[in-house]
Amino acid sequence: METTPEARTRELEARIAADPGAFRILTGDRPTGPLHLGHYFGTLANRVRLQRAGVELLLVIPDYQVLTDRDVADRLSEHVEGLVADYLAAGIDPAAATVFRHSAVPALNQLMLPFLSLVTVAELNRNPTVKDEIAASRQASVSGLMFTYPVHQAADILFCKANLVPVGKDQLPHQEITRTIARRFNERYAPVFPVPDALLSAAPLLLGTDGRKMGKSRGNAIALSAGPDETARMIRRAVTDGDRHITYEPDTRPQVSNLVLLAALCQDRDPHDVAAEVGSGGAAALKKVVADSVNEFLRPIRARRAELIADRAYLRRVVAEGNDRANAIADRTLEEVRAAMDS
Repeated sequence: METTPEARTRELEARIAADPGAFRILTGDRPTGPLHLGHYFGTLANRVRLQRAGVELLLVIPDYQVLTDRDVADRLSEHVEGLVADYLAAGIDPAAATVFRHSAVPALNQLMLPFLSLVTVAELNRNPTVKDEIAASRQASVSGLMFTYPVHQAADILFCKANLVPVGKDQLPHQEITRTIARRFNERYAPVFPVPDALLSAAPLLLGTDGRKMGKSRGNAIALSAGPDETARMIRRAVTDGDRHITYEPDTRPQVSNLVLLAALCQDRDPHDVAAEVGSGGAAALKKVVADSVNEFLRPIRARRAELIADRAYLRRVVAEGNDRANAIADRTLEEVRAAMDS
């Protein structure tokens, strides 16, 4: 019987609990703007949990990959430092994690050529995640980087021999290409790479304040760095519906339920209980509860982030140290790859 991704994730979580030191995770975010609540509840909180459990964590800042769906990498250094501040403010421990820039690790990028030789154009063409990203692109045409994006991700994951990658369901096709590349390299040359597992996130999907998918570029996301007044204004503008009685019914009342869920996540409570508490108070009462909950939840994160941003030299040092560690790993891996391919 075939194991589902959900069943495999349950098995992996049990193994992590038993022996966290057996796992190395590679994950990251493109430096295109500040991280928001969707990132926090979708990925950041889980990374912090896994790191605190004892899993080795590498966080790539894929600065080259900013060009995947845009013409220029605008304000790149500023976004990189902001991203690192978001990571550390959310609880990532830089002494234990390796935070590095993709462009600062030349040996990692040298893996692209042999990896591209292991996949076909047809396989890249039919990747559903790439198709979705092309459809959502703001450009009239897309560069070849979009088609090779899954192979870039494979190089990011395999250079450090990560054996676990936290993903959402929409990222499983990308992850499968990484697994395919690892298997084919091992079969064609020598067993150099682990075949990494996908660890599915259990985090619920948060919509933006306009009811659409939350995104940095959509103007509908509450950034971790947003101030209390800005946060309250965005929540007051959030889309609801005409029913004054507040309930948590994601299938039939997605916008209202999204606000209820956001308050519940910030309060660490069941969303049905939050909805029942607001009851017939209507959208205005719900939005006040959400704004108060979000602002209280973000208060310590904002305070820590403000301290970090005030010391940009420290943020640059964290990345420089991470770059050094990543380069040492990548150089060793590239030596193994060259030896395997020359044998």
